[in-house]
Amino acid sequence: SMVVLSVVGVEACHLRRLGRQVPPWFPGWRTASPAAGHRQRTDSGGGYPRQLWFRHCMEAFLVSTGIVALGEMGDKTQLLALLLAARFRKPVPIVLGILVATLANHAMAGALGGLLAAWMGPQWLRWVIGISFLAMAVWMLVPDKLDDVETEGRGRKLGVFGTTVLAFFLAEMGDKTQIATVALAARYTDLVAVVLGTTLGMMLANVPAVLLGDQIARRVSMRLVHGIAAAIFAVLGVLTLLNVGQLF
Repeated sequence: SMVVLSVVGVEACHLRRLGRQVPPWFPGWRTASPAAGHRQRTDSGGGYPRQLWFRHCMEAFLVSTGIVALGEMGDKTQLLALLLAARFRKPVPIVLGILVATLANHAMAGALGGLLAAWMGPQWLRWVIGISFLAMAVWMLVPDKLDDVETEGRGRKLGVFGTTVLAFFLAEMGDKTQIATVALAARYTDLVAVVLGTTLGMMLANVPAVLLGDQIARRVSMRLVHGIAAAIFAVLGVLTLLNVGQLF
């Protein structure tokens, strides 16, 4: 699943760079974002220059992957993955359930971020996103814990896959990584690149947790990982507020 997400994300950006017809299920990729302020012409008409589109898309994909992978370490959804793995001991349906739940949840969050980007003016959007990134930097330093999740009864009724999808989707509501997806989608305006990136980040953090159990938690310093994620969010927030690169 992680390899497929990586290939799809890079190929989606590659299609745009080559000027090929982007499939209709790639929302928001027909034209350049009004909030971005780019009005340069390309060989095929208006919008972003092809090389700029590719770089912008890959930046959105890679930044989303890295931030969410770091932020997910020690998060309550990773703790949920450990709980499900210990309870059911069936890694394949658990991993597939995490993938489906994350894609659905982050697609919703990314769409909300895109709506916010279209609704707000460039100046307001810059301040809201910059402050959101700084707030996420502080939030990353707050230890997380898993709320009580009833999986025993659901496991018998829905099966391992269904239980994982439902539990993960609900646990991700209002979570750090979901809020980060909203902010990233508003910041980069490339919905598909952001959603694929954040989903890949979730899988990078949760698949080893399902397969290896709490060995990762014992060997990796969560404080260090969260500190790195917080630093990245802080840098993104400052760069956004200063409008480095004139993206707004």
